[in-house]
Amino acid sequence: MNPLPFADWMATTQERVEAALARFLPGADTLPARLHDAMRYATLGGGKRVRPLLAFAAGELTGAAPEKLEVVACAVEMIHAYSLVHDDLPCMDNDVLRRGRPTCHVEYDEPTALLVGDSLQTQAFELLAGPLLGDPAGQLEMVALLAHASGSRGMAGGQAIDLASVGKPLSQPELELMHALKTGALIRAAVLLGALAGTPLSADERQQLDRFAKRAGLLFQVVDDILDCTASTATLGKTAGKDEAADKPTYVSLLGLDGARSYAGELRTDALAALAIFGERAGRLTQLADFICHRQF
Repeated sequence: MNPLPFADWMATTQERVEAALARFLPGADTLPARLHDAMRYATLGGGKRVRPLLAFAAGELTGAAPEKLEVVACAVEMIHAYSLVHDDLPCMDNDVLRRGRPTCHVEYDEPTALLVGDSLQTQAFELLAGPLLGDPAGQLEMVALLAHASGSRGMAGGQAIDLASVGKPLSQPELELMHALKTGALIRAAVLLGALAGTPLSADERQQLDRFAKRAGLLFQVVDDILDCTASTATLGKTAGKDEAADKPTYVSLLGLDGARSYAGELRTDALAALAIFGERAGRLTQLADFICHRQF
């Protein structure tokens, strides 16, 4: 079912997504050249590409064509890249390092970084709505799904809660709601968009895939919180310990390091249980859940 070892599949898929992003983004010599150069700087040449990997893995469940998966994977990654550019701005998290390089507003300037985020967001929807998918009804569902995941009831809303929660204790349900929106919504969208690029799933299969996606999104954030206080800046490619320094609520501050690690294990188990309905078809999603849980960066 999965002839390539996971590490090889991951590297091949990451390379494919990188090449597709380079094709789909406007060229650096296209006017306005500085904006397009900054968009490419913020998007290309770094990152784990977890969301595109999830889209490709979910596409295996539905026999989606790789060319269609490139489109949905790149659309999600453009939204993710825009969110990082805006998160790093001085008015938000005020960070100077991302993926081992100066953040976009440091490398260029704040107005350019703001426009980079705006442009990457709209580029994502232009890509989804364009001719490459060739399924207007399906594309409309995809656009609605990604828009909901990105907006005030998804990623942007989660960021708003995060900013409002600095220095305030949150209960575990409050923390989970914040991260279900801030991080989980886009990870869920990546999984569902990948599946939607192929043949339809049954209602039960879609429900279980949704359950997997939600657990995987929460797992990603719990592990992020653990790494923020255990890994180095060089390993992470971004400023380590920033959440603690900013007095942000995290799973480590709420549960302790051992408790957060234990909770990550529970989330992994629940995510994998949701995939049982798919059997061997979910091999890549299973491997990705393990990668998300045990990653060191």
